[in-house]
Amino acid sequence: MSPRPDEGSSAVTHFPVDESRESWPSPGWTMIDDLAAAGWSLERLSDAFQYAGTIATDAVMIVQNGREVASWGDITRRYNCHSMRKSFLSALMGPYVEDGTIDLSLTLAALDIDDVEGLTAVEKQATVYDLLTARSGIYHPAGYETPWMRSIKPLRHSQAPGTEWCYSNWDFNALGTIFTQLTGRDIHEAFRDRIAQPLGMEDFRHDDVRKDGWLVPDACSRHPAYPFAMSSRDLARFGLMFLRDGRWGPRQVIPADWVATSLLPYSDAGARGAYGYMWWLARAGTGFPGVVQPEGSFSAQAAGGHVLVMIPPLDLVIVHRVDTAVPGRAVDLFQFGKLLRLILDARRAVVPR
Repeated sequence: MSPRPDEGSSAVTHFPVDESRESWPSPGWTMIDDLAAAGWSLERLSDAFQYAGTIATDAVMIVQNGREVASWGDITRRYNCHSMRKSFLSALMGPYVEDGTIDLSLTLAALDIDDVEGLTAVEKQATVYDLLTARSGIYHPAGYETPWMRSIKPLRHSQAPGTEWCYSNWDFNALGTIFTQLTGRDIHEAFRDRIAQPLGMEDFRHDDVRKDGWLVPDACSRHPAYPFAMSSRDLARFGLMFLRDGRWGPRQVIPADWVATSLLPYSDAGARGAYGYMWWLARAGTGFPGVVQPEGSFSAQAAGGHVLVMIPPLDLVIVHRVDTAVPGRAVDLFQFGKLLRLILDARRAVVPR
């Protein structure tokens, strides 16, 4: 273990936070001075990071009460976030839904959304809400899919909109098209202005010098993917903001009601827990193999082992990154589940609030 480099349930569960104990990175992260007093076992944390060194983990960052517990690897390095992009877009939609710019009840027909192979009249009855909850029933080819995503996709036209959940990139990519159409904003520019800058992200940039977001078109579909590159310490800021009901200090960055509804379990995702508005939710402790997640835990997940986990009852944010630019480099769900269990084991006591 080393300090960082210089540089569920069927209803929403609210976990009160003692604001007098809150901390926010300003401008950088503050370390917890006495880990033992904060309820951590140094020996068990060391065990967790030793295990991380045996798998393809490249960076881990643990935050409690808005202060850094410990980190492993380079938390300033920007990695492709892959499917965590979906949780970014979900959060970004909140302010636009609140001000009426985005109407979740709009159908694809009303929005004139189509695709390369053509959508049927039935498919076009899917709403923005159906796409947001991954329940559109549209199984048209989509770009940026993993082999696993392709393997779980049902036959085309086999389900009506709103009836079945499927983790399908068609929904997520088309939602990006709809966001830009309704707001007139590029996703990455809007994220920079609405989220990255208010949170004081240290490494994320989207300007004339460097763009940490881009579009990935694919001939199979009109709707491109919208990947992000982000550092672990910036990703932790995003997680902390969502953990605090969309708030950053005194500023309400994302509407609290949007955060609450985003984390409702709209769909049972089997052994992977439940699914909300493009967020993964623990369901009765399930979500990752080999670990029981505390009630209310939720996460953004991506191919190769990129995971951002928020654990409200412990006021914890855990970031896990892998250099997936290296062919074949990945941490699977079983390996991450073991690492998460080791980290939770190290949090040996809950400090009274």
